[in-house]
Amino acid sequence: MSKKLQPVRGTHDLLAEECAHYLYVVNTARQISQRYGFAEAMTPIFEFSEVFHRTLGETSDVVSKETYTFSDRGGESLTLRPEFTAGVARAFISHGLQDQLPCKFFYAGPAFRYERPQKGRMRQFHQIGVEILGVEQVQADIEVIALGQQLFDALGLSSLVCLEINSLGDAQSRHAYRSALVDYLNQHRSQLSEESQQRLEKNPLRILDSKAEVDQPIIAGAPEMHAYFNDASKQFFAALCDGLSLLGLRYTINPKLVRGLDYYCHTVFEFKTDALGSQNAVLAGGRYDGLISMMGGPHTPGIGFASGVERIMALRTEAAQLSAPKPVRPIALIPLGDAAEKEMLKIAYHLRSNGYVVEHTYAGNLSKRMKKADKLNAIAALILGDDELAQGIISLRDFSDGAQTTATISELESTLAPYKDRL
Repeated sequence: MSKKLQPVRGTHDLLAEECAHYLYVVNTARQISQRYGFAEAMTPIFEFSEVFHRTLGETSDVVSKETYTFSDRGGESLTLRPEFTAGVARAFISHGLQDQLPCKFFYAGPAFRYERPQKGRMRQFHQIGVEILGVEQVQADIEVIALGQQLFDALGLSSLVCLEINSLGDAQSRHAYRSALVDYLNQHRSQLSEESQQRLEKNPLRILDSKAEVDQPIIAGAPEMHAYFNDASKQFFAALCDGLSLLGLRYTINPKLVRGLDYYCHTVFEFKTDALGSQNAVLAGGRYDGLISMMGGPHTPGIGFASGVERIMALRTEAAQLSAPKPVRPIALIPLGDAAEKEMLKIAYHLRSNGYVVEHTYAGNLSKRMKKADKLNAIAALILGDDELAQGIISLRDFSDGAQTTATISELESTLAPYKDRL
């Protein structure tokens, strides 16, 4: 087959059962988010490049190595979204939603990063997530984390994930810690990995998240972040921990869990698993009170999370041996004769209008159509020939026990009523 007829490396077709699994994960997240009062938002797949380059940092790995950035025919620099938060924040500013606070958004859809494809990570991948804008109280942080926990509960994955939390403190505390950390790391500059030496100039907090072996002894001796917290930061984090404990949510405090960008503050959290190899975070979030003002909007606190749908799917299938619910079993239609074909079109339309799942068998004799019905995993088949049509009756074959009965066409829906609950 021609290379052009293959999917691009790092992309993947979602067909049939896999697509059903994807929709199951997304719809589960959507339903739980609705219980928490989140309304769905859909932002464009691409934005002006500045939306992502400013918010993610021009020197970040995502912007410098992974974004799909291009110039359109009008000469504008556009970028396919690598994540959703910046687009949601841009929409908040564009539509002047500061008079409608708090705003609570759920989102789902594709995102794009040019990275090495691996298990659970693709160049076109899908995310689900939530954002709360306009709430500075810790209740929003607790609510968002609780939503994440209930999502994993609903997906049957709670035993495979663990919650890690940390606090970055407020802006004052963060600045004090950053200065102390840079002073410490400069004493060990020559021993750091090349990547961490670059981060020391641009994004020193990210060094705490380094996986390089040579960095680990240095990170272990780094100053403790919480030692630089002011009273307000200590109280906020204590309230977060108390709230999570009140809900019975188990968590571990990971002092090395960070976000490198300055608009993040206070709460950061991740749900992690050891069932998918080195890429162990399946949901990550945090508070970003400085994001919208940095983008030119009014000061608006925010907190949210994002999760990769493919990673959740992989966790369900590989680690938990779970899958999406089985597809609905349809009622198969088997007309025999031209007049019966026309009548079956009307019957199908009527049944579908009343909530039944119906499949045509389209062509072939009775035997071939019955085989097609079996392949469809039909729960029952309606068989109609020209002779039956003349009498106003139709045959019903139940595939669970093989029994075959007849019913009048005019009363067909009442005859099928028991099957509606079994679809």
